[in-house]
Amino acid sequence: MIKKILLLVLLSIFFSCKNELSVDKSKTLPFYNSAAFTPEWISEYDVNYSQIHTIDSFEFTNQNGHKITNTAFEGKIYIADFFFTTCPSICPILAKNMGVIQEFYKDDITIMLLSHTVMPSVDSVEKIKEYAIEKGAIDEKWHLITGDRDEIYNIARTSYFADEDFKKTKDESEFIHTENFVLVDGKGRIRGVYNGTLGVDILRLKRHVKILKKEL
Repeated sequence: MIKKILLLVLLSIFFSCKNELSVDKSKTLPFYNSAAFTPEWISEYDVNYSQIHTIDSFEFTNQNGHKITNTAFEGKIYIADFFFTTCPSICPILAKNMGVIQEFYKDDITIMLLSHTVMPSVDSVEKIKEYAIEKGAIDEKWHLITGDRDEIYNIARTSYFADEDFKKTKDESEFIHTENFVLVDGKGRIRGVYNGTLGVDILRLKRHVKILKKEL
């Protein structure tokens, strides 16, 4: 029995060391597995690698009235955010910076943008189409989506961890208003979170996309 315990301890140490040696933090991005947004560098050799948090399956409608599901983003890198068309404060800044990102990657088919309205009762397909045109969204590059409010809020909170207040209140009726841009990899895993209103964070996001592209 003692020999078995020692063997298990040695194996645990071996794989822990292997994991640490396999992850070069200067050359890869961390994963984010909870609303605490604690960065975790997890190597493919780690037993937890298969348990990394991923964005749930979804189906919404974009500005052109087309159904958009998570399968459209498989094997792609995408930046997600949350907005509503009548927002007078941060949303115009978020949309402007999404436009900056779109322009930078407009010829790169591996990069996509995904903006979810948090006010679908107002933001019909027609409304978000007008907004998309106003903001210069390129079809098939930048999807602005609407749909069932509960589904949008659920994925915002449980998949993208986009609602800071919800962590404290757990109030499902609470309105979501976040400045976060969320960077998602080709397997639907969160690899970065940025303040979408800050130019310095947009530059950081671009640096991180460059690193992430090496995983595709």
